[in-house]
Amino acid sequence: MDRVMERHYDFDLTYITERIISVFFPPLLEEQRYRVNLREVAAMLKSKHQDKFLLLNLSERRRDITRLNPKVHDFGWPDLHAPPLDKICAMCKAMESWLNSDPQHVVVLHCKGNKGKTGVIVAAYMHYSKISAGADQALSTLAMRKFCEDKVSSSLQPSQNRYIYYFGGLLSGAIKMNSSPLFLHQVLIPTIPNFHADGGYFPFLKIYQSMQLVYTSGVYDLQGAESRRLCVTIEPALLLKGDIMVKCYHRRSQKAERDTVFRLQFHTCTIHGAQLWFGKGELDEACSDYTFPSDATVEFVFSSGPEKMKGQEYQRNDPAVTVDYNTADPVVRWDSYENFNQRNEDSLEGTNQGHKTQYVSCLWTYGHLATCAPTPPRKCPPTLTRSPHLDACSAAQTSICITPTPNTPAPTMTSC
Repeated sequence: MDRVMERHYDFDLTYITERIISVFFPPLLEEQRYRVNLREVAAMLKSKHQDKFLLLNLSERRRDITRLNPKVHDFGWPDLHAPPLDKICAMCKAMESWLNSDPQHVVVLHCKGNKGKTGVIVAAYMHYSKISAGADQALSTLAMRKFCEDKVSSSLQPSQNRYIYYFGGLLSGAIKMNSSPLFLHQVLIPTIPNFHADGGYFPFLKIYQSMQLVYTSGVYDLQGAESRRLCVTIEPALLLKGDIMVKCYHRRSQKAERDTVFRLQFHTCTIHGAQLWFGKGELDEACSDYTFPSDATVEFVFSSGPEKMKGQEYQRNDPAVTVDYNTADPVVRWDSYENFNQRNEDSLEGTNQGHKTQYVSCLWTYGHLATCAPTPPRKCPPTLTRSPHLDACSAAQTSICITPTPNTPAPTMTSC
């Protein structure tokens, strides 16, 4: 692994393999210094690879990146989060297509933010490239694994690890696909009396589907409650499909502010059964929070229909628990994921001339995915056999183009 970095640079440029390059910029790098360093990176890459490199941008969309290299695919998603499964697959397909089209082609993974983003894609491509690769892929696989272990494993969030596990499991066939409807009835979260120094614990939930807000709970007041768990009952039940994110906040009582208690992401096609549990180590942010009980869990109660589950009573809260359903409260209403890609759209010097970014992404629609790309995506390798489980899920939930191989061992949760 050839590392190219001098102390006066504010970036880390690493050759993960001979043809896959990581360029990382610190998340808090000042804007002007970032642009100067970005030009340095472009000059380095052009001097060594001319116009033979494709840049995959894993961060916010920026016009200056496209100006420096017109071959840019924007795949950005919020920092410290897992990307949608269809976006992981689209990135792997884009990398494979570019690398296979010319032996001199290289791929550059650009990330301004947490290194976990790069780790997710490198780990996913390591699984993906095993499907159709020959014996010469072994050294590249080892190099990718070493990069993950040495440089990014400590930066991965639990949800990012979970999505690596999902992707590897879907490829190997270790994860069976669930194409049935999934209705969420209850979320059970732990009570944390001393969550914040200002006293009290006033949690509320936000649920996102494909990064679009679909549910906001009331704010719960647990003053005087003795139960160790809070039950958030959703009536009518909420139909969920695809990539789901659940975020729990604490609404401060003294100020118009809120704090994140935990965040987690999962995909509905991997869920089997009526209940799903996550321990502290599987929750983003809570996993390293000393105030979050070590033995606490977050539990989801599902069914295949919107009706109240027969023969099963909803769990109820302590009578002392009250709920404020004032959803007009701006602290509760604020959606921190709105306008993710607009922050840097118009903040750069110069005109709007130049090459436009090619957008290669999969957009979720109910029941199918519409693939938007300059050219049709490559179909699954013709020499391999698709799983009927995968076809069923593809029709009902996602169009992930992956092919299980029965002899591939299932990855571990922390596999890179």
